[in-house]
Amino acid sequence: MFQAKTDKKAAIFMAPGCEEIEALTVVDILFRAGIPLTKVSITDSLSVTSSHDVTFLTDEVIDSFSFEGYDMLILPGGMPGTANLGACGALTDQVSAFAKAGKYVAAICAAPSVLAALGLLKGRRAACNPSVEQKLLDGGADLVREPVCVDGNLITSRAMGTAIPFALAITEALLDKETADALRANILYDPEA
Repeated sequence: MFQAKTDKKAAIFMAPGCEEIEALTVVDILFRAGIPLTKVSITDSLSVTSSHDVTFLTDEVIDSFSFEGYDMLILPGGMPGTANLGACGALTDQVSAFAKAGKYVAAICAAPSVLAALGLLKGRRAACNPSVEQKLLDGGADLVREPVCVDGNLITSRAMGTAIPFALAITEALLDKETADALRANILYDPEA
């Protein structure tokens, strides 16, 4: 059973066509870390079907979700999930507000392109999927090709294969390096192996 180890809260936004591994890896790691995480559908249905036809349930729908009291917003990638996230004004308005207020925003794979389109990556280091690199460059980002990039309150990552280090970076940001390192060891995640 889940046991909260912090009063910090995160929300992850699920869109039809999202990349399920990027989303659910974050859910799993944050659950293990004891970080309260709300899964939010950007549609009026709690049920979300991913880009690979995996259907899962979220906790809330965006129309009834209150962003107040949250410390981080998380955007998984995938197509057309990323395009759907970018077209959701209720979400993009809050992503901009969070980033500008210095609160954490995390995005993986194609989803950093949503941040670029909002003007949030201008002069900031960011990673993304190769398929959207030009969108980040057009948005003024300093593109890096590291698995995960942390630039202040923005955490970005490259793809499904970097979902674990992405989730561990989120854990470190919301809790601490020791907790992230303990989780890394517990799940036997060693990128050098």
